[in-house]
Amino acid sequence: MNIDIDQFVERYVAVWNEPDPVARRSAIAALWAEDGVEVIESAEFRGHDELEARIAAAHEEFVRDAGFAFRAAGDATGHHDVVTFTTHMVPAGGGDIAWTGRAVVVLGPDGLIRSDHQFTVPTGDIRSTVDDFLRRLAAGDPDRIADLFAERVDWVLDWPAGGHPAVPWIRPRSTRADVAEHFRMIAEFHVPGEATGPAPRVLVDGNEAAVLGDIRQTVKATGEPYTALCALHLVVEDGLITRYAVYEDSLTVAEALSGS
Repeated sequence: MNIDIDQFVERYVAVWNEPDPVARRSAIAALWAEDGVEVIESAEFRGHDELEARIAAAHEEFVRDAGFAFRAAGDATGHHDVVTFTTHMVPAGGGDIAWTGRAVVVLGPDGLIRSDHQFTVPTGDIRSTVDDFLRRLAAGDPDRIADLFAERVDWVLDWPAGGHPAVPWIRPRSTRADVAEHFRMIAEFHVPGEATGPAPRVLVDGNEAAVLGDIRQTVKATGEPYTALCALHLVVEDGLITRYAVYEDSLTVAEALSGS
């Protein structure tokens, strides 16, 4: 596969947000083969004319009139001639995910889409819950993050039982209120708006998910940035996180906060 998969997905998602009909038509021609087809549960759309009508109608209904925007979930993967990825429809000004879709795209030798099968991900699906958690985590609102957790949480930390004096938020937690306090304390010790990094990778198996990425923060007291590898193990039941296990480079975090 001689394409940049993430770039391809960004181009795909951008078509659905494009307000200009001429630019939209050009983008469709650059993505789909002339006889390319999109298949949804209730219909199929073949060729550039049908695809243009389909995407224009979706844009008018959801983007122009309802104020939503389509976003890539950052989970694109593929091999040979197949690419699969998740997209979300969210309020353009920020808010909860209104719809999640999963696309399975088959490309021709020229890199253009031959077929595009789109599946709606049911509300409460673990992938949707994890993506919503990551989005709320990036937004930095502790109470909205905690709303995604069950009232009682199995909280697991890869730290010594005694914790570390420079990292006071590392302590036993068991309730939704504890979760909100945890993320509120993290925010108090770091410069707001300076958490960066690439989108984490998410692996799902049944009602469990592994989130692989890194923590990139700037310490408020010193202005020093740091990066620490991190992995999360989440269990989701009835759309809520019931188990939250954190495995991180705790030495880097402790040294950054203590000024070592």
